This record gives sequence, structure tokens and C-alpha cells, in this order.
Amino acid sequence: MSLLLLEVFKNKLSSIAEEMGLVLQRTSFSPNIKERKDLSCAIFTEEGELIAQAEHIPVHLGSMSSAVREAIRSTNMKDGDMVLLNDPYRGGTHLPDLTLVAPVFYKGERLFYVACRAHHADIGGITHGSMPLADSLFQEGLIIPPVKIISEGKINDDVLKLITANVRTPQEREGDLKAQIMANKVGIRRLKELIDIYGKEEVKRLSEELMNYSERVMRKVLTDIPEGTYTFTDFLDDDGLGKENIAIRVKVVKKGDSVTVDFSDSDPQVEGPMNAVRSITLSAVYYVFRCLLPEDIPTNDGCFRSIRVVTKRGTVVDANFPSPVSGGNVETSQRIVDALLGALSKALPGRIPAASQGTMNNLTVGGVDPRTGESFTYYETIGGGMGAWKGGDGESAVHSHMTNTMNTPIEALEHSYPFLVTEYSVRRNSGGEGKWKGGDGIIREIELLTEATVTVLSERRKHPPYGLFGGKPAERGKNVVIRNGRAEEMPSKFSLKLKKGDRVRIETPGGGGYA
Repeated sequence: MSLLLLEVFKNKLSSIAEEMGLVLQRTSFSPNIKERKDLSCAIFTEEGELIAQAEHIPVHLGSMSSAVREAIRSTNMKDGDMVLLNDPYRGGTHLPDLTLVAPVFYKGERLFYVACRAHHADIGGITHGSMPLADSLFQEGLIIPPVKIISEGKINDDVLKLITANVRTPQEREGDLKAQIMANKVGIRRLKELIDIYGKEEVKRLSEELMNYSERVMRKVLTDIPEGTYTFTDFLDDDGLGKENIAIRVKVVKKGDSVTVDFSDSDPQVEGPMNAVRSITLSAVYYVFRCLLPEDIPTNDGCFRSIRVVTKRGTVVDANFPSPVSGGNVETSQRIVDALLGALSKALPGRIPAASQGTMNNLTVGGVDPRTGESFTYYETIGGGMGAWKGGDGESAVHSHMTNTMNTPIEALEHSYPFLVTEYSVRRNSGGEGKWKGGDGIIREIELLTEATVTVLSERRKHPPYGLFGGKPAERGKNVVIRNGRAEEMPSKFSLKLKKGDRVRIETPGGGGYA
């Protein structure tokens, strides 16, 4: 097969996923999707295998195949149908991430699926933003199993009413859901146009060849890794409810052109919301090995055929229902990446960077906006420092690894919410020292202009991002609440009500140094 034809086809598929993402971003209601781009779009085979994705959120895209396959198993999707789900134990990640799956029919035959996932700023639960210090999944928000929200082209109003009745910002949720619907419609239309050009059989053949090509490249990359067993242990600070120093233990066994990644010895699941479902662990592993591939290689399920992931049910990396998981998606996923990179640094010492900030610094604020009299919910993840590598310093003030979002611009933040941003700056000298220095973190300080509930889920406040080969660890992060002119340092995870004029200050970790 001509590599030129395959390259053209790969770019056509990827451009469809990118266009889906642009439609979702531009038609959404919430700043979290419109400004931060907390969304992902992808294309799948009729069996639910990933064949093309946009360059969106790694933690979404690596796990979305599980959601698509669950939607296929659970429903009989006809032409014009779309299935919605967020259940982490049925292909989801955490409850705020709503996944919408749609079949692509061509002349009466189902050939593909398109799907998009977006983080909704609220999906119910015991605190605004649906990222609480919960001890059960039921406290985190509305659980949506695979259900048809569109049947033969018509919105199921009863399902939509049920969802909007259980959230704090119903109009925003409805607007974001309809943006997801439009994104899928664009994907369906563009795929049909592609089939018109190439023909059904050729499109299916090229899709399979794309995955075979990615598999061959991954096997070649794995062959270059020295055979052996490599281990590493890293720790989560705590679960927010009393359990500290939660171990993520990984053993990488490399043999021939395949690899086994074993997390079986990781700590048992915890009471608090730091548990990850297996799809999150798969996503983190796939992300790390995808980073070893050349940039222009298509990302699809073919990349991962030579990678076996072993987990033990009931552990923090493969939790049992109904364990809470809101932080597992955003925080534990980061630590899984850090642990796996630590193990691979022993096999590939010149190619693996030191630890990046290792947290998403999740901040949610909710209350009633005095300007409108309506409820609001704000959600943000805050960037930090990237780890240094052999040959260069780490980048400062960026999102890294399992997140690929942007920070909400100050203008958009102050326009949409009753906040005043009192500081937004680079946290100088927070990166680890070494021949190559880790990147610096961020300082984000917000003054509340109304009473509100503030929840923070963060990490690397106790265990700093590690340096490599003599490089120094980075500065740990810090959470501070300022009330009545007095600053109080807070734990890595907290939820409390604040008054008008109070401030929340997040100082994010830097990246580790490399010597």
C-alpha cells in the first residue's frame, strides 16, 4: 500500500475529529469547554476500536474506547441515534465527563462510530462542580448509564429533563450537551463525505491498515527497549479523608516486541475520591507509550496491541463500584504516569524526563451570582512546571501529561463569574535544580465577590515531583485561603464555604530537575 495514500487518509480522518472539537468548543455554553477546551473527539470502527483522534485530552482519549464499546454492548443504536453515558464503571472516567456516542450509517450499513467527551462544570452531587470529598460514587453526582438521548434524530426530552433537574446550572448543561450533539453530527456528515470519495471498502481497508501501521511502529519502538524488568513506586499524598501515602507500584516487563505493565501491587482502593477505574489506568499507560513514538504516527488502538496492562480489582488503580472516583481521573492518572515514567527511566535513561508537576490542581467554586440571582459553578485545572530532560530545561506554567487544557483567561473568568483575579503569575524558582532545570509552576489567586463553596483536589503537596539522575525535586504545591487579612495554609484536598472578600491562592508545583 502506498504510504502517501495512507498519510493523506490519516490526515483526513484526524481533520474530521479536529473539526468536531472546534464545533463543540465554539457552540458550547460553559467557559470550561469554550475557553479551557476540556473536551475530546474521536472516530471508532464498528467494533469500537479507536482509529483517529484529535489532539485533545489524553485522559479522555485513551479511555473513550471503553465507553464506545459499552454503548455498543448496552444499546441497539440505529441510524440517527446517540447514546449518552458517564458511569465510570461502564466506560466513563468520572461523572462530570459526559460521553456522547453516535453510529455512522452509510446506505443502511453501520460502518463507524463518532464520539465526543466533555467535562461539564456540574453534574449534581454534594458540592458545586461535582468534585467533592466523597466516600461514595453516589455523592459525586448523577450517574448516567448508556442511554439514548437521541432516537432516530429526535432528542429524548424526558432524558434531558432528568439530567437538567439534577444539576445546579441546567441551562448551561443543556447548552453544552447540544454542542456535543452538533459535534457528532458534523463528524457523521464528514465521514459520509469521505466514504463518497473513497468508497466503503477502501475506507474500511485504509482504516485497518492505519492500525496495522501503528502497531508495526510501536513494536519497533518496543524492540529498541532493553529486555528486562523495571520497577518504580510513587505516592499520592492522601485521599482527603485520612488515608495518606497511597502507593502506586508498577513493574514493567519487556520481552521481544511487547511489554507487560503490572500495577497489581498498588495499594488497595481508598475511602476518598482518589480511586481510578481500570480505563483510566489504561489511558495513562497508553499515553506514556504513545509519547515514545514519532509525532507523526497516527494514534489508534493499533499502537496498543503490543502492550498488556495488568491490574488487581479493588486497588486504587482498578477500583470496585461504588468507590468515589472524581480525583482518580484527574490526580491518580497523573501519578500512574509518573510511576511508569520512573520505571522506564531505568530502561531509557536518555529519553525519559524528570517528573512534571504531577497534579491538575482542581479548583471548583459555586454559589449564587449576585449580578443575575442564578447559580454558578466554576471549574478549573491549573498548570505547573514540566520536568527537565537530558538536553533541556522543563517548560514553565503549562499543563502536562494527562491534561491538555488551557487556563481560563482572566477576562473570561471575571466576565462569567463573581470573581476578581488578584494574581496570576509564574511561581519563580519552583522547578528542581540540576544541569537542566525543571519548569516553574503558577500562582493563581482569586478574590470572591460573593459567598461561595470552594473545593480543591490537588496533589504533590507532600511528595514533591522527583528529579532524575541527581537532579533535585521540584517545590511542592501550596493551597492558601486568605480570610480577614490572615493567610491559612490548607491541605491538598479541602472543601469550605467562604465569604465575599475572601481569597483562594493556589501555588502549583514545578517540574523535577535533571542532572
